[in-house]
Amino acid sequence: MYRITVNSVKKFISGSKISEKALERHLATVKEVFPNKTDFPARHIGPRKTDVVSMLDLLGFKSLDELTNKAVPKAIQLNRDLELDEALNEHDLINRIRNIAQKNEIWRSYIGMGYHNCYVPHTILRNLFENPGWTTQYTPYQPEIAQGRLESLLNYQTLVTELTGLEVANASLLDEGTAAAEAMSLCTRHNRRKKIYLSNRLHPQTISVVKTRAVALEIEVEIGPITEANLASRELAGILIQYPDTYGEVKDFTEISKIAHKNGSLVVAATDLLALTLLRPPAEFGADVAIGTSQRLGVPLGYGGPHAGFFACRQNLVRLMPGRMIGVTRDMDGHDAYRLALQTREQHIRRDRATSNICTAQALLANMSAMYAVYHGPGGLKNIAKNIHQSALAVQTALENAGHTLSNKIFFDTLHVTPNGISVDEIRERAEQKKINFRYFNDGSVGISLDETVKTSDIEDILGVFGCKNLTDVLSEDKFLSNAIENTQYRRTSSFLTHPVFSSHHSESRMVRYMKQLENKDISLVHSMIPLGSCTMKLNSTTEMMPCSFRHFTEIHPFAPVEQAKGYHQMFRELERDLCEITGYDKISFQPNSGAQGEYAGLRAIRSYHEAQGEVNRNICLIPISAHGTNPASAQMAGMRVEPIRIRADGSIDMVHLKEKLAEHEKELSCLMITYPSTMGVFEDTVADICKLVHKHGGQVYLDGANMNAQVGLCRPGDYGSDVSHLNLHKTFCIPHGGGGPGMGPIGVKAHLAPHLPGHPVISPLDNEEHSFGVVSAAPFGSSAILPISWSYIKLMGGRGLKRATQVAILNANYMSKRLENHYKTLFKHPKTDLVAHEFILDIREFKKTANIEAVDIAKRLMDYGFHAPTMSWPVAGTLMIEPTESEDKQELDKFCEAMISIRYEIKEIEDGKWDKMTNPLKMAPHPQRQVISSEWNRPYTREQAAFPASFVKADTKMWPTVGRIDDAYGDKHLVCTCPPILPEF
Repeated sequence: MYRITVNSVKKFISGSKISEKALERHLATVKEVFPNKTDFPARHIGPRKTDVVSMLDLLGFKSLDELTNKAVPKAIQLNRDLELDEALNEHDLINRIRNIAQKNEIWRSYIGMGYHNCYVPHTILRNLFENPGWTTQYTPYQPEIAQGRLESLLNYQTLVTELTGLEVANASLLDEGTAAAEAMSLCTRHNRRKKIYLSNRLHPQTISVVKTRAVALEIEVEIGPITEANLASRELAGILIQYPDTYGEVKDFTEISKIAHKNGSLVVAATDLLALTLLRPPAEFGADVAIGTSQRLGVPLGYGGPHAGFFACRQNLVRLMPGRMIGVTRDMDGHDAYRLALQTREQHIRRDRATSNICTAQALLANMSAMYAVYHGPGGLKNIAKNIHQSALAVQTALENAGHTLSNKIFFDTLHVTPNGISVDEIRERAEQKKINFRYFNDGSVGISLDETVKTSDIEDILGVFGCKNLTDVLSEDKFLSNAIENTQYRRTSSFLTHPVFSSHHSESRMVRYMKQLENKDISLVHSMIPLGSCTMKLNSTTEMMPCSFRHFTEIHPFAPVEQAKGYHQMFRELERDLCEITGYDKISFQPNSGAQGEYAGLRAIRSYHEAQGEVNRNICLIPISAHGTNPASAQMAGMRVEPIRIRADGSIDMVHLKEKLAEHEKELSCLMITYPSTMGVFEDTVADICKLVHKHGGQVYLDGANMNAQVGLCRPGDYGSDVSHLNLHKTFCIPHGGGGPGMGPIGVKAHLAPHLPGHPVISPLDNEEHSFGVVSAAPFGSSAILPISWSYIKLMGGRGLKRATQVAILNANYMSKRLENHYKTLFKHPKTDLVAHEFILDIREFKKTANIEAVDIAKRLMDYGFHAPTMSWPVAGTLMIEPTESEDKQELDKFCEAMISIRYEIKEIEDGKWDKMTNPLKMAPHPQRQVISSEWNRPYTREQAAFPASFVKADTKMWPTVGRIDDAYGDKHLVCTCPPILPEF
């Protein structure tokens, strides 16, 4: 249908005498007849127009503008529309993003370097990767309603431990490069040494990430060959090797490990999980830690991510291990259950003493790899590996027969070739004619890395590029397979993946049922609102998610020539332009692949800026005590010294204390790190003044972007004084949380910080890396494959839609606070307006005294009502922080409020002595079906009160917790992170 716009009609009637007002009236009529304006904002934003009116009426406002004009300080208001493209409808959006995607050229990439093409089983693609029941879950901090993904992640940990031979593994990290950096940090914490040694045969991006991390922590880095002489030092905290290495070579590191251990050094092996189905596991040659990426186990290339990094170590290092671990414990009835183990290491508790700032793992991608292993089983994985290895052996035989030289005799999938009788330019030209990418080294040699998608015709094309015999002749030769791993000392003799879960689901029927069975144990946004303060669990629309599966986005190698990724780079430019307009910044870096990584990158950019100004002494980071837990951890990792700033009783920054600290540290001040609106859920009037004060004392302002959902279209951090922010695209800009990752945390900076953004050793995201502080992620543009989600969200909403979303987010929060005010106290409100921002904190602390009820009891009881708990005991212990987002409609908000009010009446029953303080529906919550249908029921409340506590909780829609309340103390005392998963009963 022809798209009718104001401009097209004006052009059509140019020269006529129709008035402007008459034209607008006619256009309004036309739009009713031809409804081709986008309706996406109305689908994304939950409350209907009539609901908005009634909600505003409760608050005493006549319009959204009136509400937000009062909530947001006038001094920082934008007071204009965002200058973004006109909003697209969903069908036009898909056509446009498809056209952009098709500008990417899909070549056969045999570049390797830790990234390999693979086949994603369609049943996993459809039923997990494209399924909101798996993508919209939150991090499993409430384990009773997260048993499904916890089981899957334990499968992942089992996969990693058994292939590496090490005792424990975590539930994923961000990528191989950051996992390597975390491993080397572990080494320095373990033996208190400040020097590490890196093999010169590591992937270059891994070296760069580790070096960047080490510089800030004042850890000395040496890079060179792995020889006995180079490692004969008692100063080394650890050594990092690659197995197989970046050239494809497989070596025995047994003697090297003995030497390292003799000198008190740890051995870290960067390795390939698929190769380990054929090769001796790292633990068998003495490795203490194994890291890498599980990307090639069923996760698409996606121009660099998101992919799950893995991390495994020996048992004695478990309490130093970064990230999250799934452990086995029991519930209150003694039944086995899963939970996050060792949670006291989490950043919101340990702050600047945290071992890591890995707040975002890659749970969704780890689950894909876990399911890939379940789908194929040990035999299937080994067959895939054998096919890849035999393809490489065939290419090796042909190349050597043609006179080319190979530097590696023992390999898995990668060959390092020095051509003979043909120039590398001719090889490149021939390869380009066949649309093949190899890895080209500066010395004229060529790398060829094969993968599971390689077919006979592909091998024939590779051989043709090098002028070799055809494959049939090669396969008939006696020496083919003579160098096979199975004929060498490097072969694997130990078994792996012996648990029945890896051999029970090989038919698609069983596989689909297993994934659905686990999905059914977890609460996600397909069930109900997830009202987590500061986490912004909003709608992740189907239209936004669809491009993530487009072949022209998924099958691009991150180190493919830039001219083959024109679609990606067009999307980067458009998204950068839109984000700069939204934030007021001048430049965006997409490299950080989590919010915590964005914090780290932004702080490193600030330090680099100061150093370029000759002010190397500026290393003090001021952080309010109400800040996100990742803030102090990030500052510590960026080499800064944290100085806390007190807050006032109303939750605002204590300006007197801030001024004292600014004066005290004027010569050393690097930056102030704040969150806006404040972590307490209030728009502070003093934010612009605070920024001016910090600048006056020579510092920079880092504004944590976690609460950007309260600002879009209303105010811009770059306008009121912030120099840099990370943007949680997995919050404000609709990338789903995936059960604990993926996340994306690009940073926006003002122009003076732009030269100091992250660079990359392979494909540079910068025009000039002279002033770059280094590299934060393994891929140049982070988790590129999920950026279409945020690009699509902005294009679908347009400037006005984004502003309305922000206004409704603020409306929803204030509406809920108002509805609950007669039952719970909202802890912080603006002292003049009596309003909150987009989230608010309920004070639960008084109930500990009156009824022995704590925030955790309410959190567990909410599960019986079908809801995930709000953020619990943060930023204030004994409270609940609620953020409804703009996507939840009034009906859902009212249901949650009714649940909270009902719980308040239950607390009143305890206060009045009608229920015992230890045996009541809150202390005994949640109530799994097993308890409710048991023949025994000896509690002072009814089964109906336990399981159906409100009229809206019905049998046909009930979300049952699958276990009773988790016994955390038991799990901490009996730490088990590698126990086989609990199998379903048949």
